[in-house]
Amino acid sequence: MPSLEGRNGTRGSGGGRKLSAPRLRSDAPERAGLDPGLPRRLVQRVRDLTAGEPPWAAGAVVAVGRGPVLAVEEAAGWAVRYAAYDARGGTGVELPASSRVPVTPGTPFDLASLTKLFTAVAAVQQIERGTLGIDAEVGAYLPDFRAAAVHRLTVRHLLTHTSGLRPELPLHDCADGAERLARLRAEAPAGPVGTYRYSDVNMLLLQQILERITGRALDVLVHDGITRPLGMTATRFGPCPGAAATEDQRRPWAKADRGMLRGVVHDENAWALGGVAGHAGLFSTARDLSVFCRALLSGGSYGPARILGPGFTELLLAPPGLGFALDQPWFMGELAGRGAAGHTGFTGTSLVIDRATDTFVVLLANTVHPCRRPPDSRPRAAVATEVARAVRDR
Repeated sequence: MPSLEGRNGTRGSGGGRKLSAPRLRSDAPERAGLDPGLPRRLVQRVRDLTAGEPPWAAGAVVAVGRGPVLAVEEAAGWAVRYAAYDARGGTGVELPASSRVPVTPGTPFDLASLTKLFTAVAAVQQIERGTLGIDAEVGAYLPDFRAAAVHRLTVRHLLTHTSGLRPELPLHDCADGAERLARLRAEAPAGPVGTYRYSDVNMLLLQQILERITGRALDVLVHDGITRPLGMTATRFGPCPGAAATEDQRRPWAKADRGMLRGVVHDENAWALGGVAGHAGLFSTARDLSVFCRALLSGGSYGPARILGPGFTELLLAPPGLGFALDQPWFMGELAGRGAAGHTGFTGTSLVIDRATDTFVVLLANTVHPCRRPPDSRPRAAVATEVARAVRDR
């Protein structure tokens, strides 16, 4: 496998001295201080996750690295297995074997809420540049968003999910973009400001701020400030041909009637917003996300590229975390407890970076293919725990 290199020493944010950090290379686990049996165990796990009836996911890819070593990159199952969902039988309608598409390590997946991590990095880049204040009020940047201004919501409230805003708005039911924008402008906190309440709306407001202060769309900010400097050529907002399929999206189990989805965003609100949203919309591969993880573990640098300075990477990942969740055993397993940071996505994705051991775990899966169901993060936690126990020198 080739070295995973960034491009030409581009800096993604700020200015100043050019930093350099190790690039990832594929190598044996023991070269990274990991148990040499880890790949075999994780191969079995991803195979188990994509087996059975129904499987946890139709397909899955896992990538694990420590230091500059990408020690595991394994795939199993199907990127496309089902033609439709049979609601009466509660089962997927399987494609003929000749029409199925296998998952490979390079298969892109709909990241769902992992998109929030990129929005958070884009915001902290603006904080580093001095164009955004973390404790500045939303109303200072979006005076037309009267509800946020009246309740004196701040950028920090949005990044830490303490705005009191409800988890989501039914923007997919709005007639047009003008109505969707009006709903966002009028949305007031439904709970106490300062109390944690996870909300997609936070990242939608943050997107509005970033686009207002920079004059550039979020997809451009993510590309120019994060993915292009890091050489993450497989990471983009959709459409993304060749991505793993997600849901046969129909009412009543979904919020829109769109049929079997592949290469277009699963989240209904992100779809209604044209596929580019602060909370969802990105597609990526395990390898690209490994580079993202390595950059954050290296203080914001990857090779000669820099997307954040070390102090601002610390701001991003220090308690309580800006956009990132910290030390959550329900999906981080035994990696939680020492400042591990990460996130999950509704489609079956997750990412964990553990600064205490310089380790990362990426698990991409299409658990919503062919239909959404109650989330089960036990496999995510089990994979992370397997990695935590493989670290030889804690």
